[in-house]
Amino acid sequence: MAVGLGPAKGKDAASSLGPWLVTTDEMAPYLRNGRLRVKCTVRVNGDVWLHEGDGGAAHHSWGDFVERASKDSRIVPGDVIGSGTVSGGSIPEAIARGIDGARYLQPGDVVELEVEGIGMLRNTLGPKAKVDAAYRYLPKR
Repeated sequence: MAVGLGPAKGKDAASSLGPWLVTTDEMAPYLRNGRLRVKCTVRVNGDVWLHEGDGGAAHHSWGDFVERASKDSRIVPGDVIGSGTVSGGSIPEAIARGIDGARYLQPGDVVELEVEGIGMLRNTLGPKAKVDAAYRYLPKR
């Protein structure tokens, strides 16, 4: 992929869901012109790395996402469609903006992702996995 983000329909790891699932009617107050306008905040160990990012600033609408995802695949209840990172909400963006303390995550870091109308998802990074050097499919270094 040109920007190293991976295939559009293949994000089966490193994704978090929650803390709650909400229905369309619960998010209706945040819909404006077909866009889900929610404020998003990212904290690492209590330090704010993104303050009130705009969850509705994506180039494509949710209707566009559903149209593309269903082009050659069947979508059924329970499927999850992710829209990507809120602008400014990635580690490289936090580092580039000079956010105090921004760096790549380490074991023990507590990451909080808060989305208006949904809630806060809080996770603590566990220890680094022990990788079997004989495993054929190691990540590129």
